[in-house]
Amino acid sequence: MRQFIYLICLLTFVFSASGQDTLSPECPGWPSERLTQETRHLTAQLTQWDAAYHQSGSSPIEDSVYDHLRQKQQFWLQCASQPVPELTMPASDDAEYVHPVAHTGLHKMKDKHAVANWMQGRKNLWVQPKIDGVAVSLIYRYGKLAALVSRGDGEKGQNWTAKAASIPAIPLNIPDMSPELVLQGELYLKMNGHHQNVDGGMNARSKVAGAMMRTSASDLLKQTGIFIWSWPDGPVLMADHLEKLRQFGFPVVAQFTLAVSSVEDVEKWREDWFHQPLPFATDGVVVRQQEEPAGKYWQSKPAIWAVAWKYPPARQLTDVTGISTTTGRNGKVTVILNLKSLRLDDKLVSKVSLGSVSRFRQWDVLPGDQVAIALAGQGIPRLDEVTWRVNERTEMPLPDPTRYNALSCFTPEPDCIQQFLSRLIWLSGPEALDMAGFGGATWQKLLDASPGGSLISWLSLNEKELDAVPGISIKQAQKLMAQIHLARGKGFRRWLSAIGFPSFALGFAEQQQSWNRLTQLTSHDWEMTEGIGAKRAAQVFDFIHHLDVEVLANALKQAQLPAFR
Repeated sequence: MRQFIYLICLLTFVFSASGQDTLSPECPGWPSERLTQETRHLTAQLTQWDAAYHQSGSSPIEDSVYDHLRQKQQFWLQCASQPVPELTMPASDDAEYVHPVAHTGLHKMKDKHAVANWMQGRKNLWVQPKIDGVAVSLIYRYGKLAALVSRGDGEKGQNWTAKAASIPAIPLNIPDMSPELVLQGELYLKMNGHHQNVDGGMNARSKVAGAMMRTSASDLLKQTGIFIWSWPDGPVLMADHLEKLRQFGFPVVAQFTLAVSSVEDVEKWREDWFHQPLPFATDGVVVRQQEEPAGKYWQSKPAIWAVAWKYPPARQLTDVTGISTTTGRNGKVTVILNLKSLRLDDKLVSKVSLGSVSRFRQWDVLPGDQVAIALAGQGIPRLDEVTWRVNERTEMPLPDPTRYNALSCFTPEPDCIQQFLSRLIWLSGPEALDMAGFGGATWQKLLDASPGGSLISWLSLNEKELDAVPGISIKQAQKLMAQIHLARGKGFRRWLSAIGFPSFALGFAEQQQSWNRLTQLTSHDWEMTEGIGAKRAAQVFDFIHHLDVEVLANALKQAQLPAFR
């Protein structure tokens, strides 16, 4: 099984490398010595996993993670101008066996529209769950099982016939005396009430493959079922096809092979099987037509009489390309992972937030690592797992989170740019002055043009000065100037919010009607206010009497703003 995975990975890699796609990966920007070291480290781990898989049937990582890392190994070898070694398999007693009928693949449909296009003009269509298992051929001669063969490369596979007697789900005898009868299906791990949308694949395919690869008997084989999805040269009518399989001892096929006449029917079953309890893991649905060509014409490439519509992946694997941080207006430092872009559902994801610096340290993730990204509530990307860490690990220099707080960075000092910019964005936002056109990009242009100043330096700008800022047109300067005039007339509460006054105290502060009256209140006065205890009272008092805030308030008075007269 894994040698087939390796082949697919290699073919995918070669195809991608030979194209001119602008999204093709770039070689790591490491010195040659480090690239060699990292490649050796990854190769050694892959070799260890291969040995465990083929010798004991154990698989410590998911198939998708293994596939992605195998591709990464091939790519790094090419980057280092090193030869790609041929896969060497551990010695096995299982001889290769040629399939009487080739295993075809399935074209993967991108979306509902693609499925509808494929169905158009076709009749006698059926839908089945796409079982997440191990593909095999069952070969019967004169009613007796003659061979059980792994899919392999589609033309030939491993002879697993000796394992069949340990799998109760595979009949050793069937009521059909044909000289040769071939069935193709999926070995799967039997489950009770498996919810695909909640439980995911649970590495079920790898567990079954491992049990089949082991030289010793495995109790897992008793929990292995089989779903027959193809009967080359079988009955023409699907009803007869399913009834015969039931008589042979494969009843589950009829239960999950259902007639469909529209893409809406397919979509319904796809949704139902994704959410309802099933006896196996699935990764989508298969739509097939009743009519199929004779088995002698089947080839190990995607069929034209069946397609797959897979479920959206619960998570995707990608590489960390960098680490950055943001500092909010209240001084919270947030660490951001910059990612090699990936698509999750309908979202293009290139960043994911890790939260605080301490949480980042707990994840132990650095540029070059491979990570799994999933969508959390409301479609927000989240880091699900670090699936591979590069060997060379150097701690990233990050801002000291104790340096920043709600009273830091009222001016754009070199180490304060991020928090200062966050203050400006809040100031012009809907909770404060609500200044249309003054978003992060506009504030950044103004900061670049005039790096000094304070939180309210923009009040003194005129249209000519705005027009002179690189990236701001005459028309945009006129609109921004209009917003500045409107901001000057905003009320006391909005201006308090704009300069960062604690939101929990805005209501009571507005009642005082002037900054002078606020400065006369004691900490005890604030503490006695409804909804404000000792801790919050101290926060408000400290804010009002902070030197930078006092400077701001005086500047607003001098600017003759109505709210601060």
